[in-house]
Amino acid sequence: MTMLSALRMEGKVALVTGAAQGIGLATCAVLAELGCRVVLADLDGEAAAREAATLGDVRARGLALDVSSEASVRHGFKTVEDGEGRLDILINNAGRAIRRPSLELTLDDWDAVVAVNMTGAFLCARAAAALMMRGGAGGAIVNTASIMGLSGGGLYPNISYQTTKGAIVNMTRALAVEWAGHGIRVNAVAPTWTRTAFIGQLEENADLMRRIREVTPLGRLAEPEEVAHAIAFLASPASSMTTGHTLAVDGGFLAQ
Repeated sequence: MTMLSALRMEGKVALVTGAAQGIGLATCAVLAELGCRVVLADLDGEAAAREAATLGDVRARGLALDVSSEASVRHGFKTVEDGEGRLDILINNAGRAIRRPSLELTLDDWDAVVAVNMTGAFLCARAAAALMMRGGAGGAIVNTASIMGLSGGGLYPNISYQTTKGAIVNMTRALAVEWAGHGIRVNAVAPTWTRTAFIGQLEENADLMRRIREVTPLGRLAEPEEVAHAIAFLASPASSMTTGHTLAVDGGFLAQ
């Protein structure tokens, strides 16, 4: 099998959470280009449906999904099973950040971030693995971690985000070992600051943007497509011997 053919995923069904914008949407476009049928799952189901239409009705459809709700996850994955008959790939990308100093972070704020970033990733991984096991052909799960899950050196307080992304790194390892016998590979990407709406008002702070460039050896933010390409590689047969790994897409940040 050549490298190019190993990247192809014709006929595979992929579900991407947090798919209506940013890294999630870029990943959907790449997976569709590589041959996948893609389910764009997002809390904003209407936005997911609109974006799915831009990828083509044959290749994509939208799905309203609240990853923090077990009932919503159960219903959403059942909808995929009924509609597609299978699930081969899960991209656990939905995320939330509440950037406040630890002493000012309320328990409700902490719980809100944990519910999406950590519990939501677990609920979706568990539901996806159950479908993959029933199908008997295995599958691939790719979690979105962060450089802040591997380093405490943030440029601003973000304790709940950093903690949950660190949990994603170890959850990835644990699930990779647990599900390897079923042919399910579990990996993660750890992006640096990426030019999406997720970083929100941070881009309005010129000094912070300068500091981000300074601490990044490549000297810039990542583009969503650069992270999406790494995710697609980990989801594809090209990485068939890779599991339990967290791939940094960070411009050299963690190498320092």
